[in-house]
Amino acid sequence: MNRFVAAVTASILAASGAFAAGVTEEMIANDQTMTEQVVTNGMGRHLQRYSPLETLNKDNVRNLVPAWAFSLGGEKQRGQETQPLVYDGIMYITGSYSRLYAIDVESGEEIWQYDARLPEGILPCCDVINRGAALVGDKVIFGTLDARIVALDAKTGDVVWRDKIGDYKAGYSYTAAPMIVGDLVVTGNSGGEFGIVGSVQARNVDTGDLVWERPMIEGHMGTLNGEESTMTGTLNATWPGDMWKTGGGATWLGGSYDERTDTIIFGAGNPAPWNSWLRDAGQMNDGTGDNLYAASRVGIDPATGDIKWHYQTTPREGWDYDGVNEVVAFDARDGSQRLATADRNGFFYVLNAEDGGFISGTPFVKDISWAEGIDENGRPIFVEDNRPGDPAAAADGKKGDVIFASPSFLGGKNWMPMAFSQRTGNFYVPSNEWGMDIWNEPITYKKGAAYLGAGFTIKPNYEDHIGSLKAIDPDTGDWVWEYKNDAPLWGGVMTTAGGLVFFGTPEGKFIALDDETGEELWSFQTGSGIVGQPITWEQNGEQYVSVISGWGGAVPLWGGEVAKKVNYLNQGGTLWTFRLPKELASAN
Repeated sequence: MNRFVAAVTASILAASGAFAAGVTEEMIANDQTMTEQVVTNGMGRHLQRYSPLETLNKDNVRNLVPAWAFSLGGEKQRGQETQPLVYDGIMYITGSYSRLYAIDVESGEEIWQYDARLPEGILPCCDVINRGAALVGDKVIFGTLDARIVALDAKTGDVVWRDKIGDYKAGYSYTAAPMIVGDLVVTGNSGGEFGIVGSVQARNVDTGDLVWERPMIEGHMGTLNGEESTMTGTLNATWPGDMWKTGGGATWLGGSYDERTDTIIFGAGNPAPWNSWLRDAGQMNDGTGDNLYAASRVGIDPATGDIKWHYQTTPREGWDYDGVNEVVAFDARDGSQRLATADRNGFFYVLNAEDGGFISGTPFVKDISWAEGIDENGRPIFVEDNRPGDPAAAADGKKGDVIFASPSFLGGKNWMPMAFSQRTGNFYVPSNEWGMDIWNEPITYKKGAAYLGAGFTIKPNYEDHIGSLKAIDPDTGDWVWEYKNDAPLWGGVMTTAGGLVFFGTPEGKFIALDDETGEELWSFQTGSGIVGQPITWEQNGEQYVSVISGWGGAVPLWGGEVAKKVNYLNQGGTLWTFRLPKELASAN
């Protein structure tokens, strides 16, 4: 839908009183163009994280000032990775330990707070974070660390319904923002390090009843309306023996929706265990050892949950490069319909939106060691010597050969979302330049226990920086500019029609860059590391920007030598909201 039609649709909805009925599918579909709201994760289900607002621009961003700040309070801090939502005068944010807040968007005062009752024994892999909620109708919906999904009354915070995504005792958890497509709320799951099976689930938004489920590992059966539907892939086609039963492939980052092709797109994470020799069913390039659909992007029919297409970024994955990173739907400069994803493995991919077909794959980090490149079929050209060694070939059978791999398992880009600018046609990718020593070890599956079969130590690749925000031309894969940062980048990026790129650093700076040059135009010290996701909207004729500050996430838990480098950073939990005053909008 073009901007004019979207704007007319929004006007009709408002005039007809649709706003009184709550958040509608039309509002969700047109979220990017309806600038007085942010009702979707990604500022649109295509996840472009681009705002058409241009009141705030390169000339006046220096006049951006704090409007209010909201503290999450208490001792439950840890990493704060949420993206705020704004609708009908209320901002909704999630917090660590599965909390959800409703905040008066004018004053910053709390309206209500919901704390999930988490049981003993939850098994979150990578901090107790939560990345956001979903709005639909009169409900706000989010997931919890004990692998549940909860729907609350958006005005009162009262529970409307709740349901179980998976068994937390087996390692299942949930941290992503749900997605609304029509009358469905769509979720994934977390827990790939515990030998769970990744899947995508779709529930009725009004009742929470499961409509369909699509497992991500071949051999598992999908369901539709309470009955078995179709098998994922073909049993034992790319997995040996019974390894598929605990095959990983967690869908822990959530998905996107491409309305152009009516396709839900999810990424599936690392296969389990990490020790790839245990999953090696065949030769390197004959496909029998690829371990589908782990480390893949998968297109799903929203009506049935059937798989429409898949593209695997790292076949026979053995470095924990996952495959969950967001897939962004965009129109290329020549008008062709494309998808883009920046993988943990260090390559930036462009795919055909219609069938997920490979268009291009180019490096977006500097020192990729595991592959020489991507061939014309979209398959990596492996450097076989840079595969962690087989423990069974070791003299003691306990530890395979140690290799140095770059990027590290935390990825060239991890969960932190990139942004696309309709103004420049470029992507803005938060990346990290680091590597790791990694080795394989014997492992057997045990319910609720870590299922890795590997050891590792993460190391910086450069003395002067780890974090690197890059502007990337999707037509060529070229880097237009690079902004280096001492600590790893671990938060989301946002672009605007005003020519700005917003992001935050672990050192606490919230920054606006020039989208064409990468020049720093404005910054604000928030007091704790930023690993959250910024948004912008219009209110009372002024443009506002919000981001949450609160250091944490996977880096301090798993970062090895990098974690030691940033161990001075303080935790926190503050939502900062800024505005451009009307009287300063024309000043420069």
